[in-house]
Amino acid sequence: MNLQNIFNQIENTDPEIYERLDGRRELMQRFTKLGSKFALTAVPVVLGGMLNKAYSQAPASIVSILNFALTLEYLESTFYAKGLATSGLIPESQRPSFDSIAKHELDHVQFLSSTIIALGGTPVAKPTFDYTAKGTFPDVFATKDYATFLALSQTFEDTGVRAYKGQAGGLISNNDVLTAALQIHSVEARHASHIRSVRAALGASTKPWITLNNTGIGAAVAASYAGEENTNQLGVNIKALPSIKGGSSTSADTATEAFDEPLTKAQVLTIVMPFIQ
Repeated sequence: MNLQNIFNQIENTDPEIYERLDGRRELMQRFTKLGSKFALTAVPVVLGGMLNKAYSQAPASIVSILNFALTLEYLESTFYAKGLATSGLIPESQRPSFDSIAKHELDHVQFLSSTIIALGGTPVAKPTFDYTAKGTFPDVFATKDYATFLALSQTFEDTGVRAYKGQAGGLISNNDVLTAALQIHSVEARHASHIRSVRAALGASTKPWITLNNTGIGAAVAASYAGEENTNQLGVNIKALPSIKGGSSTSADTATEAFDEPLTKAQVLTIVMPFIQ
């Protein structure tokens, strides 16, 4: 963690910050001393407490977005924990990568929870999940059906990528929170790419990225991919651009593969509600 950069950003945002506190040098020394005693995921709590004298609580909208993200991270972290705990489901050769993904998701849960607290909010409680989606995926944790586990893993990761992108605009007033959310967004994208590669190696018709609105799974998860067929970005028709492969235009497949489309909170809630009891 680059403390100098953090304090530079704070100072650029509010040049009078040190008039409210103890001065830059004293504040940095105190934060360094306290921060060294805490895990990285608890650092937002430490920083939040120290800045409490200078700032009031974060806007409720930011806390609401972080709680929304926390619910998604609960969904994923619990999913991987259950999968790893199911004997014989995940092949031994692939358990290390799923261990890593599960750890990332748990880190996200802890980070979001501590950040919400630091901003003066209350983390949402973890729901009880039904990964069969009311019976749609009855064998998701059956040892005979690793393919279904992978399909849902891909769907959750792809949805997470689009969900974080959809909420980025609501966090733009807080650079630190926005940066952290986009970092999580990047991790989710790497998870999605890895899961897609695993599925492709096992014979699934999928690439490391989304093409058009193709799920590579079936209609049951179509809502997670709706809108990905968009070929216009910021008013530019990507298909009208010269192809990097030498053609006079870009194919719709290539145009859609270049961007992930955002999902609104309402769209994401529609997608995940079947998985919540």
